[in-house]
Amino acid sequence: MTARDKDVHFGVRSEGRLVAHAGLVEADVEVGERRLRVAGLGGVVVAPGMRGHGLARLVVDTAVAHARGAGAEFGLLFCLPDRVELYEKLGWRVLPGGMRIEQPGGVIDHPLRTMWTPLAEGAVWPQGPARLRSMPM
Repeated sequence: MTARDKDVHFGVRSEGRLVAHAGLVEADVEVGERRLRVAGLGGVVVAPGMRGHGLARLVVDTAVAHARGAGAEFGLLFCLPDRVELYEKLGWRVLPGGMRIEQPGGVIDHPLRTMWTPLAEGAVWPQGPARLRSMPM
């Protein structure tokens, strides 16, 4: 799976070492006839010895706050099934039906879970098949 590089990075350092990271990239998603501007979250990683201390929440919440200030209507991410519960605790929702994405060989269904969060007041994800108009984050 080919992914995009992130444009903006958020990190936590401890004793000079990067121990948590999240990245953002702006992207467009088509849902039916509607085009949405999203902030794609990716590269969320916490060092194994630092897990369980709220660092994932810190970097994700900081990235989401930045995305709200940048004017995106929704946050979007792709995650492994065992990470869904973590993101749900952080306010993200599973997108039923998943997402089509671009890859070097063509458009495919993303194999991971697609999740979204509202960034604008009252934003509700529209109904219909969704396609990310780029490679995933």
